[in-house]
Amino acid sequence: MSGNAPSPMALAGVKVLDLSRVLAGPWCTQILADFGADVIKIEAPRVGDDTRSWGPPDLPREDGWDGAGESAYYLSCNRNKRSVAVNLASADGQALIRRLAVEADIVVENFKVGGLKKYGLDYTSLSALNPRLIYCSITGFGQTGPYADRPGYDFVAQAMGGMMSITGETDGPPIKPGVAMADVSTGMYATVSVLMALRHAERTGQGQHIDCSLLDTQISMLANQALSYLVGGKSPGRLGNAHPTVVPYRVFDAADGPIVVAVGNNGQYAALCAVLNVPELATDPRFDTNAKRVVNRAQLEPLLQEIIGRYKVADLMAQFPAKGVPAGPVNTIGQIFEDPFVPARGVVQRFEREDGVAVPTVAYPGKLSVTPARYDNPPPRLGEHTNTALADWLGLAPDELGALKQAGVIADRD
Repeated sequence: MSGNAPSPMALAGVKVLDLSRVLAGPWCTQILADFGADVIKIEAPRVGDDTRSWGPPDLPREDGWDGAGESAYYLSCNRNKRSVAVNLASADGQALIRRLAVEADIVVENFKVGGLKKYGLDYTSLSALNPRLIYCSITGFGQTGPYADRPGYDFVAQAMGGMMSITGETDGPPIKPGVAMADVSTGMYATVSVLMALRHAERTGQGQHIDCSLLDTQISMLANQALSYLVGGKSPGRLGNAHPTVVPYRVFDAADGPIVVAVGNNGQYAALCAVLNVPELATDPRFDTNAKRVVNRAQLEPLLQEIIGRYKVADLMAQFPAKGVPAGPVNTIGQIFEDPFVPARGVVQRFEREDGVAVPTVAYPGKLSVTPARYDNPPPRLGEHTNTALADWLGLAPDELGALKQAGVIADRD
């Protein structure tokens, strides 16, 4: 559906058993699936991934189908996978997962610490059956440490990890970003870790356990702000849209709306002053270096605001890029998806469901020249691939599948 020419898939032949749900784990496995891994998503019969019901908005239901739905949230992180509905509470269901793990290269799970041990599906149990298995566990607080037994969600990790303390206006309350950044970032780190472990397993035949936590990731994502504390000994605070160590780097109000100006060096600052017809501010001894601009931001920023407020956003954007000034309008999500950048870069791809419903998806952002991401299959309906995936991986015959279904071990869309 993407229109891409056939190309080699970087992860063709890699088998992923996905025992995760919600966002961090599915974000990881979707990336693996985009590059050709065969990802089997294990879901509870009738209910499925929690996020299937996290709407509206939702895709329209197919005629006659009353199973778990497909919310926009679910659609955001489950394309290119196959859904297999298995009852993990049953001994036969657990045995089926163990058989799949023997065939898998990678397992990704986000149960509470120790939650899979009672099923014989923990790393120790499965690696004994498959020594080359890469087993990635994603939790709120890690497999060890003082908080390992706590339940964890993105919001909690952002709060505890310091992100909310530096997000928001100076005199306002702590604020979380509008996207679950701890979840998404943990999914990305999990993907990188899995691929490193896969390289090692391919060389040596040795698998390993990967322990990823939301709080570890959130702390690492503090980046320069973390080092500002570790070097300077003082906790950074909230600065609204301003930058703690670069000026001018913030939102300004133009005559008809907000605009971001992100000046990173003295040359860009001089270009900004030239466009605004105030070249004297570029040579003013209070502002002629970034260090001075940081110290004297309370004097400089009001001057720039008064001048920028005379211009319309479109007029500024007609000059800033041409003069090398980093800047951009503050778009709504709707505005960015109407921007010509989106079709030019292939940011949105679309699937067409059998009943004619269009299923949009946001593409993987990296553009690989030889092994690009592909968008072959929409996020699966619950149990859509139970029979075919189990036949492919385990060679189960129709009568065996029928018996498992009759016993309540598996379920399919029928």
